[in-house]
Amino acid sequence: MSASGNDFVMIDNRDGKVYDRFPDILGFVAKICRFHHSVGADGVILIENSTSHDFRWRFFNADGSEAEMCGNGGRCAARFAVMNGIAGEKMAFETVAGIIKAEVHGQKVKLQLTRPADIKLDYAVCLDDKELFVSSVNTGVPHAVLLVSDIDLVPVDELGRMIRSHKTFGEKGTNVNFVEVLDKDNVRVRTYERGVEGETFACGTGAVASGVILTEKSLVRSPVNIHTKGGEILKIYINDEVYLEGDAKFIYKAQLHEEALL
Repeated sequence: MSASGNDFVMIDNRDGKVYDRFPDILGFVAKICRFHHSVGADGVILIENSTSHDFRWRFFNADGSEAEMCGNGGRCAARFAVMNGIAGEKMAFETVAGIIKAEVHGQKVKLQLTRPADIKLDYAVCLDDKELFVSSVNTGVPHAVLLVSDIDLVPVDELGRMIRSHKTFGEKGTNVNFVEVLDKDNVRVRTYERGVEGETFACGTGAVASGVILTEKSLVRSPVNIHTKGGEILKIYINDEVYLEGDAKFIYKAQLHEEALL
C-alpha cells in the first residue's frame, strides 16, 4: 500500500504466522524492505489481534527498527482493516504511541493522532560551524521543525542527518522537518525520516508536527494544507484534537517467495 509516496508492506498477522516463520522479525523486515533486491518499501506493518480495540499494529522502519507511530502508515493500516473485514469504517487501534482512531471513506482516511507532547519553540542547536534555531514536538514520534525561506535550496539529507543524531535529541534521535510557509493555509514540508535515514516523499506525523508548531507560532490556521515532496496535499486539523487526512492506496497483493530473503 502507498500513502503520500510512502509505501508499506502490509501483513495480516492475526494468526501469528510471521513470528512462527521468521523469529528474527527485525532481520526479516530489513531484508524485504531492500529496494532492487527484494520487495522494497519504506516500512512493514503487521496487523494483529487486540483484546480491547479493533486491532493492534506493529510498525517497522525499513532498517528493521520498530517505531511508535507513522501517520501515513496509519492511514494504510486503517484502509487495510476495512478492506479485509477487520474493522468498520470507524475504528480504533493500538500502537506503541497510544490508541489511534480513524475514519475511512473510500481512499480517503482521516486519522486522529495522539495529543502532541513536549512542544518546545525556537531553541538553539549547534552544528559544527553554525547555530540553528529549531522547534520540536512529539506527535507519536519525535520531530524537529525548522523554518526556511526557500525549501528547494535546503540540503535535506546532509542537514537532516546532522540534526537527526544531535545530542540534543537523545540516543534515539529525531525526525527532521524543513518548512516553508506559503500563506496562512498552505505550507511546504520536506522531511528527513529517522529509520529510513533519508528524505521521504512525505511523513504523516511530520506533517502534523509542522502544523502544530506553526499553529503555536500563529503562522497558520486550522485546517492547514501540507504540500509534500511527493505531490499530495495532506490536510491537518488542529483544535482540541489533532487529525491527519489524506489518501491511502492499494498497489498490489502478492505472495512473498523465499528468495526475497536471500
